[in-house]
Amino acid sequence: MGSDETKSTIDTEKTTVPGGSCTTSKSCWMVQVVLRLFLFAATLTSIVVMVTSKQSKTIPIFPFHTQAKFTHSPAFIYFVVALSVACFYSIISTLATLSAFKKPSSCSAVLLLNLAIMDAVMVGIVASATGASGGVAYIGLKGNKNVRWRKICDLYDTFCHHVGGAIAVSLVASIILLLLSIISVLSLYKRIR
Repeated sequence: MGSDETKSTIDTEKTTVPGGSCTTSKSCWMVQVVLRLFLFAATLTSIVVMVTSKQSKTIPIFPFHTQAKFTHSPAFIYFVVALSVACFYSIISTLATLSAFKKPSSCSAVLLLNLAIMDAVMVGIVASATGASGGVAYIGLKGNKNVRWRKICDLYDTFCHHVGGAIAVSLVASIILLLLSIISVLSLYKRIR
């Protein structure tokens, strides 16, 4: 084998990662940039839908006016705060991956490690907020007869549709973050291998 063939074989081995084709090349950085932009859109949409979820009703049985809004539930407040953090993180990480996309040779293993760690942290934060809000929304939808909690979605249907939509989009954001976490770890693995 000549030195050119040996170099070609070594380069081919360096550009492939077991179980995936995305490495620290420009294509991988472009995939990360696109996913991070989708993450930004998903988190921002989820925040806006949750914050605008408000409905007022006059209950015929009682002579007063009631209102349902996201600030009435600590789980929904946590949801908005957690997704706001993830939205801010998506902006910062998009800028970092854009800089790495423009100059992949200057990308360090430290950046890859930071992205891998923070992506994993964001998966946990967004997934926990989605789960907490989903639990509260499920009780609002179905109620709990054992503890005599009435369902409220038959009365506040618009509010419940907004909350359900926000939680569904947040679930998409969780999946995007999971994919980003996997890509970050694979890129780091490729870089240090």
